[in-house]
Amino acid sequence: MSDNSFPGWHGTTIIGVRKGGQVVIAGDGQVSLGQTVIKGTARKVRRLSPGGHDVLCGFAGSTADAFTLLERLEKKLEAAPGQLQRASVELAKDWRTDKYLQKLEAMLIVTDGQELYVITGAGDVLEPEHDVAAIGSGGNFALAAARALMDSDKSAEEVARTAMAIAADICVYTNGNLTVETLG
Repeated sequence: MSDNSFPGWHGTTIIGVRKGGQVVIAGDGQVSLGQTVIKGTARKVRRLSPGGHDVLCGFAGSTADAFTLLERLEKKLEAAPGQLQRASVELAKDWRTDKYLQKLEAMLIVTDGQELYVITGAGDVLEPEHDVAAIGSGGNFALAAARALMDSDKSAEEVARTAMAIAADICVYTNGNLTVETLG
């Protein structure tokens, strides 16, 4: 297929919620090519444990690109154990300046149970306002829903699950097959 006729991959909603001493990253399982669902059970949330320190990562974008970035992040965390902010900044700097990495098309949400960041290929390491971050096709739907739920009695996991259910009801590139990982 020529670049002009390729319909494009779609489908991922990842959310990170920090509330009540708990941090959750949840992701749906849908991968779509154009208007066709290719897979409904993809696992886009991972737990890394470099140096015995748990870090949760969720990714949106190209799977191969995301795994390349996760491997790089893990190496950065091994070099700076327990220092998620430092490792995230170092990854973002490499991603922005390395000619190979610049071509990677993915975004990450990462947490160590205390810090919560969105890492982008533009060199950004963003700590979200309101303790909620979301990326991917349905990210804005999940973000809006989670922000509305943050003042409720729901736990971080309940907020994430409810927000993802709302996003799945609205976004055709998001489904209800969730992977949820929790710290704290």
